[in-house]
Amino acid sequence: MNKSFQPQRRTVLKRIFQYSALGLFTLLSPLAGSFVQSTQAQTAKVINLAYQSSGDLVKSKKAVEPRYKALGITVNWVGPFAAGPQLIKALNEGKVDIGNVGETPPIFDQAARPGLIPEVVYLTGRTPSDGTNQGIVVKANSPIKKVADLKGKKIAFQVGSNAQYLLAKALKEVGLKISDIQILALTPPEARDAFIQDKADAWVGSDPLLAAVEKTTPIRNLRNAKGINTLGGFYIGRRGLVTQNPQLVRVFLEEAQKVGEQAEKNPSDYAKILVDEQKLDPSVVQKVASRRTYKLRRLTPAIIAEQQGVADFYFAEKIISRKIDIKQAILSDLVYKAIIPENIK
Repeated sequence: MNKSFQPQRRTVLKRIFQYSALGLFTLLSPLAGSFVQSTQAQTAKVINLAYQSSGDLVKSKKAVEPRYKALGITVNWVGPFAAGPQLIKALNEGKVDIGNVGETPPIFDQAARPGLIPEVVYLTGRTPSDGTNQGIVVKANSPIKKVADLKGKKIAFQVGSNAQYLLAKALKEVGLKISDIQILALTPPEARDAFIQDKADAWVGSDPLLAAVEKTTPIRNLRNAKGINTLGGFYIGRRGLVTQNPQLVRVFLEEAQKVGEQAEKNPSDYAKILVDEQKLDPSVVQKVASRRTYKLRRLTPAIIAEQQGVADFYFAEKIISRKIDIKQAILSDLVYKAIIPENIK
């Protein structure tokens, strides 16, 4: 065993043990809530919340600030991040405590850190969309008519994101691999620009960028994510923050779920925010809002197994170099009882 790993493992296990005792106290004592709350307020003075360039309703609606202010916690929104891989990098550097990403970034991060207990941990799932908010697209006049025609072509996308999962799965459906195409590894905005400027033969894009391009550029969608990207993504957290300050995580998830429930009942609310903040055409925004999902869901054994299946697929396709165990980034039942509010089912 790598000697440098042992101290780190002991430290993490010690923290988990300490938290488990605290979590048990919380569950058993009617006075524990105020004790935990005051202890956590002393432990953390600032919580760093990540948001991506695609927009974040929790941030836009200032949903969590009043709750944290009552606890003496300052909210620091960090971003915008171009995509999940950039967000996770910041989380590993201690610059971010909580954020949301697709199914792929946590897998790539874990695969890139052999012998280490993941600092990135899964908090909740997100309700999956129907897959129409993402696609592998070409220009309308392109000679590429089907996914099989992508062999040898230049395809622009964010490596290590759910765009890669869509592409890899779609290629496999027609007997191809990622190694059969030319990868243009770019951030989502850069990938869109490369496609528009004809520097790429195809683009793997998602909303709101995809909806905007659909409005302005004649394109064909060779394959959307229906039946492929079924997980919906995850809220993730920094292990140290989650285990030391579970109540702060609970507050965030509770308010995020409330915002999601409201947005699901009234998607035009989300659409208005996109119009105001991202200066998108109202018709584009309506399409984005109609194709997006909002609510969170608990991590069930089935969801964890499905995420493991995504990781196993990447390993089988030689996209990641080692097989990983998703459960290393899953917390104990006691922790989840402490951080998951009742309004998340």
